[in-house]
Amino acid sequence: MHTQIHTGRRLLPTGIQTFSRLRNKGCYYVDKTPLIRRMIEEGDFYFLSRPRRFGKSLLVSTLKELFEGNEPLFQGLDIHPHWDWSVRYPIVRLSFGGNVDTPEDLEKNVLTQLHEVELTYDLKSLSQSTSPPDRLRSTLIRLHQTTGLQVVVLIDEYDRPVLNVLEDQEKARVNRDKLRNLYSILKDAEEHIRFVFVTGITMFSKTSFSSGLNNLDDISLYPPLATICGYTDHDLDTVFAPELEELDTNEIRVWYSGYNWLGEQKLYNPHDILHLFKNQEFRAHWFKSGQPSYLYRLLTERKVNPMELENRVVDADLVSSFELDKFSHEALLFQSGYLTITEKEKRGNHVLYHLNYPNFEVQSSFNKGLAEHITGRGQEVETAGVELVHALVDNNFSAVEKKIHALFSGIPHPWHDSGDLGHYESWYANLLYMSFRTTQIDIKAEEATSGGRSDMVLEHGGQVFVLEFKAVEDVAKKEEMLGSAIAQIRERGYAEKYRDSGESVHLIGMVFGGPKRTLLGIRAELL
Repeated sequence: MHTQIHTGRRLLPTGIQTFSRLRNKGCYYVDKTPLIRRMIEEGDFYFLSRPRRFGKSLLVSTLKELFEGNEPLFQGLDIHPHWDWSVRYPIVRLSFGGNVDTPEDLEKNVLTQLHEVELTYDLKSLSQSTSPPDRLRSTLIRLHQTTGLQVVVLIDEYDRPVLNVLEDQEKARVNRDKLRNLYSILKDAEEHIRFVFVTGITMFSKTSFSSGLNNLDDISLYPPLATICGYTDHDLDTVFAPELEELDTNEIRVWYSGYNWLGEQKLYNPHDILHLFKNQEFRAHWFKSGQPSYLYRLLTERKVNPMELENRVVDADLVSSFELDKFSHEALLFQSGYLTITEKEKRGNHVLYHLNYPNFEVQSSFNKGLAEHITGRGQEVETAGVELVHALVDNNFSAVEKKIHALFSGIPHPWHDSGDLGHYESWYANLLYMSFRTTQIDIKAEEATSGGRSDMVLEHGGQVFVLEFKAVEDVAKKEEMLGSAIAQIRERGYAEKYRDSGESVHLIGMVFGGPKRTLLGIRAELL
């Protein structure tokens, strides 16, 4: 893939989603035109799913300028000598970034955008009473007849009218059905269309949008085009080389790299990288640009264990579509960018994906946000995580016990009225997990061994900490249960894989419960 190499600093295209503006201002640009050329040469009707702020709108804008034949914008890019600049295709571009929450607003939005197309190409405007599907069909036919060229259709944020009202299922269904009718024109008017590109966040199933989208080639998980949005390590080292002088590339990779859609390279979200270069600070730039409140509510309602979100192994079909009436939280987490594919596995006729957090930014911020949603005190959970890691590395286990006491006593939990000790044990384990997950300590939750699954394993600073949690009603049995926790770690071999690692291996038992439903004690031993 051809990549531009700049020897000096350029303007950062922070917040710029328009290709013409980016090029005219002389901004940095990662040349995606080799992949665009391949896509156009291989087919005509495409769909792409990517998380928000991943460069989808810029890609749509690039396609618009390309098909309109705006040659000066592509000088120096890979596609320039391979394109016929004498042909200027008519364009119908729809974007659902405005007010589209109600069915009425959605219809008005579509009609307004189609009216603007009519004005651009001097077409007689049809009556506003014409339905959006009929208006789109008429526009495609008339553009083809008037220009003598088939039409290029570009649709950005195709699913926003549904995602915006996901918590109102009835309204979401109505909007979905209206969009289904609109998109069905893309198939019905195929003879008038040269090229279609539809993009959004969710991979709505073909049955969900029926015939509206079933003639599109879904390239969301197509390895040769996996990097058509986002930046690679190579892009940072070449295109953005001048911006790296005062930054640690390994830290950049830990914080922001890791997204993968079955390609050979991991990707960065452009929003993160551009804001990092602009502010010279490692922060959760992408995450803070849009909080996943709906996801937090969904996970809480479904009582999903936070420790079960990472290292998930799921059927490929489960995360490669999104049925409005029935969807998995894994699908929404993956398609929204909070989980990514770390491995593809085949078991017989089944294809499985291994899912995990893409990077530290998402891992830390998502768990802090989830803790805030559950407890109302996300900052306390984050601060406790940092302090606990320091105490563990210093082997100051009495300080660990005090800090956990302080954390739990300051945060109410939803199971105070439950008599089930298993609930308490699970609650404490999850709260500790979310606290640790806001730090860069390496965590393995419920790691499988030949003897069973350990509750939690932490690695940091050349040390390993194997944790086992127990719950007990009678405080007098605290010491007995602490001994049982340590014995379980030893007897079931939870720490054996680390014995020859050269690291100090600590076995830590924690017992919760008693009348106050709190931490009763900690015991730590060396392997």
